Amino acid sequence: MRDPVLRAMDVCPVEVAIAVLGGSWKMTIVKHLTGATLRFGELARAVGAVSARMLTRQLRELETDGIVHREVYAEVPPRVEYSLTELGATLAPLVAMLDDWGARYQSQAG
Repeated sequence: MRDPVLRAMDVCPVEVAIAVLGGSWKMTIVKHLTGATLRFGELARAVGAVSARMLTRQLRELETDGIVHREVYAEVPPRVEYSLTELGATLAPLVAMLDDWGARYQSQAG
């Protein structure tokens, strides 16, 4: 578990959730991994305008926090797949609600 998450545990559960899921692209990554296992390139295309460096960083943080599972296959060239852990899969209803809310906001604000 990363230090920001440990520090948030001294505050409240909402801060823990924000420490784990806050940050660039994390909820979008979780959204695209809900119900799917994706390779890095597939995930990068699904997420959109994210640099490879940023996507790698966010995936590592989500992996460290137990949300994403990274599977490396001993092949040439190496194949790496990402999926949600059991804990990460529990975020599916939250992601769906945020997606719905965001779509409503876009339609009202735009």
